[in-house]
Amino acid sequence: MTERPPQSWRLPRSPRPIVFIGAGGVVRDAHMPAYRNLRLPVRGVFDVDPKASKKTAEMFGIRHVYGSLAEAAQIPDVVFDVAVPADRILGVLAGLPRGATVLIQKPMGRDLAEAKRILALCRRRELVAAVNFQLRFAPNMLVLRAALAHGRIGEPTDVEVRVNTHTPWELWSFMKGIPRMEILYHSIHYLDLVRWLFGEPQGVNAWARPEPDAKGYADTRSSIQLLYDRALRCTLGANHGHAHGAKHAASHLKVEGTKGAAVAKMGVNLAYPKGEPDSLELAARGKPWKEIPLRGSWFPEAFAGPMSNLQRFAAGEDPLLLTSVEDAIKTMALVEACYLSASKPGTRVPEI
Repeated sequence: MTERPPQSWRLPRSPRPIVFIGAGGVVRDAHMPAYRNLRLPVRGVFDVDPKASKKTAEMFGIRHVYGSLAEAAQIPDVVFDVAVPADRILGVLAGLPRGATVLIQKPMGRDLAEAKRILALCRRRELVAAVNFQLRFAPNMLVLRAALAHGRIGEPTDVEVRVNTHTPWELWSFMKGIPRMEILYHSIHYLDLVRWLFGEPQGVNAWARPEPDAKGYADTRSSIQLLYDRALRCTLGANHGHAHGAKHAASHLKVEGTKGAAVAKMGVNLAYPKGEPDSLELAARGKPWKEIPLRGSWFPEAFAGPMSNLQRFAAGEDPLLLTSVEDAIKTMALVEACYLSASKPGTRVPEI
C-alpha cells in the first residue's frame, strides 16, 4: 500500500438532520460524541422515558424533545436513528413514515425469526434501512480491511478474536432476564466484522453459558468456531467475568496469513465505558511489527461511519449500503446458528 488507507468514512455533502428514537447510554456515550465531532446536525430526540430524553437533550444542546413517536415521525427530511432494545424495533419502524431513511441499532431483533419480520417490514414500507454494525467503520478495522485487500497479509490462515475482561452488565438493565445476551448483543459485532473481512462461513460450533457472578443474566461467556471451506481457522472467545484486574485482560482481533499478520486492539472493552485507545500492528513475515498511527477508536469515532454511509447512499453518493438490512440479516443468521449449536451437547468422549 503506497497510499495511506482511509480511517473514516466520507461525510455526506449535505447532511440531513438526525432524529433520535431512543436516548439511552449508547446515544450519550457514542452516537452524540461522534456526530458532534463531525458536526452532523441533530434535530431532536424522543424516548419512552421522558427523563432520558431531557437528559440527553440537555447534555448536547438538542433543541427539540418530542413527546411521542408519532410527533417525532412527522419531522420531514430527516434520518431516524433508532437506538432501542431489540424487542422494540418492529414497533418503532412501523410508526415511521413510508420511505424513511433509518439507522437501526443492533441487533436486528431478538432472533432470526424477528429479523425476518423486520426485513419484511422494511421492504413493505420501502425504508432505506441500515443496521448499526459500527465496528466495521473503526479506524483500525478500515486500515486492516485495506491491508487485506492489498495483499499485505496474503491468504488469511488464522483469525482469532479474544475478549477477556469485566463487563458491567448492570449498565443495561433491559438485558437482565432475556434468554439470549452475550452473542446477540456483544459478540455479534465480531461475527459481523469477520463476515465483512473474510466472507461467509459455512457453519459454526458454539458454546454459550452464564457465570455465577452475573445472576439473572443469560450467556455472558461464549466460544465460537466459524467453519470455512478453505484452510482458515477462525475462533472467537469472550469471557466478560474477568475480575482480576487489567494485567491479563484482553480485547483483540489477530489475523495471520501467508505473507504477514495483524493485531487490532478494541480498547473500549478494557475498563468499559472509558476504555483504552484502539491500536493496530502489522508485520510482514520475518519483519518487525509496525504500529499504525490511528485517528480515533471504535468508541466513539466508528459510530459516524454507518450514519455517513447511510446518508451518502440515500443521497446517491455511495453505491453500496454496507450494513443494509439485506446484509445484516446474514449476521443474524450466523448468530442464530451459534445459539442452535450452543443448545446441543458436544461430541461425547468415547468410553474406554
